[in-house]
Amino acid sequence: MAKSTTQYVCTECGWSGAKWFGRCPQCGEWGTIEEFHEARISGISKTGASNRAASIDVSQAATPITEVGSDQVARIATGFEEFDRVLGGGIVPGSVVLIAGEPGIGKSTLLLESAGRIAARENHTVLYISGEESQAQIRMRATRVDAVQPRLLLASTTDLGAAIALIEQEKPSLVVVDSAQTISSADVDGITGGSSQVREVASALIDASKTLNIPTFLVGHVTKDGSIAGPRTLEHLVDVVCQFEGDSQTALRMLRAVKNRFGPTDEVGCFDMSGDGIEEVRDPAGLFLSPDEHAMEGTCITFTVDGHRSLPIEVQALVTNSVLPAPRRATNGVDTNRLAMLVAVLYRHGRIPLLSNDLYVSTMAGATAREPACDLAVVAALASAATHCPISRTVCAIGEISLTGQVRPVPRLQQRIDEAARLGFSTAVIAKQRRGSRELNARKMKLLEVSSIKDALNALGLSRTHAIPTTQPPRQPI
Repeated sequence: MAKSTTQYVCTECGWSGAKWFGRCPQCGEWGTIEEFHEARISGISKTGASNRAASIDVSQAATPITEVGSDQVARIATGFEEFDRVLGGGIVPGSVVLIAGEPGIGKSTLLLESAGRIAARENHTVLYISGEESQAQIRMRATRVDAVQPRLLLASTTDLGAAIALIEQEKPSLVVVDSAQTISSADVDGITGGSSQVREVASALIDASKTLNIPTFLVGHVTKDGSIAGPRTLEHLVDVVCQFEGDSQTALRMLRAVKNRFGPTDEVGCFDMSGDGIEEVRDPAGLFLSPDEHAMEGTCITFTVDGHRSLPIEVQALVTNSVLPAPRRATNGVDTNRLAMLVAVLYRHGRIPLLSNDLYVSTMAGATAREPACDLAVVAALASAATHCPISRTVCAIGEISLTGQVRPVPRLQQRIDEAARLGFSTAVIAKQRRGSRELNARKMKLLEVSSIKDALNALGLSRTHAIPTTQPPRQPI
């Protein structure tokens, strides 16, 4: 016999309890505790449980791992090589993939364009279920991204029962549900998008996907702090969790695998958002580097590692005399606190005083230089701007800087050097390698090993003799 119990669940983090709170005791958010009723099955006698256990077929209870087949599963290509690599080689039949991201970042566009490319092949039908848009609105977007295909089926519904019935009726090669927070079940109490509804919708869709061996893509909303909306169990239930990230002011989009049962979790795919849809960027070097091939003061190039991919980043710095009591520090793509530390180290150990100057440090195309391996490039760009000495475009700087002025080695240095050699760089300023470490393959590059920030500035040809004056000019009368 089923008994109805009352529980209180936080819509932000999924906390549940028997008492209502104005503030969630787990995540600290206010006004997120909601009441819902969940049916629970009454206690089962031990005799009934033992009888059922005895009736289970022994051949289905457990199998030695040596007797389990290891046949390769035929994956479905999405039409984007970057997308396939993040998924581990393509879509696994029967898998459930959650794509999360901020509003307007391009989640629906990416999945609709992928659905159109899959439906364009023979013997592949894709069912696109939307709880946010009508069929006419989806058709308009599909026309814009060139995803109109006869085997791409559109459905607009917010009822879970209707969605499951469509999946069982059509039995497509792929199902896209946009989004999981807009679908609701009439059998569960709670508002649409609440913890109980999202949990029920995810469980039903996962059960249908596993039973019919149909892969399913779920679009997930995010909260104001960037986490996936709904209970935390949603991320545990699905097979793959991908975060679609990007800056709304730039066209660059990054797809990261946070969880992947069928591949690595540190893969990153690069995409370019345009008016005609999303295009994959197989070589992002052209996005992160300026097209000017001439050396310019205040710029330095470094290489960061994101997943299995090494990306070039151009750090630009501008140093000017300050007329303010507190000098200005403006950054874009660089951590402000890290910049303050590097400026102090540059003054103490590099003898280039910039404490009283206005400093502006930025990266290109929305790239981020927050990895410690970018420290040497940030310092080199500041020193280049201060001394008016440009750094050659064929020279890169890779290294972490400590408070003592030492240049420390960074992980995956060989991967960074390989990418620099592929892009045509001739010289790399790196940290002096430790004794016993694996010998680096220079790849026809000249490796300049330095142990301190002073040695690094000398190797880059930066001298403080041409540094801009740090004294403030006299103030003009108002």
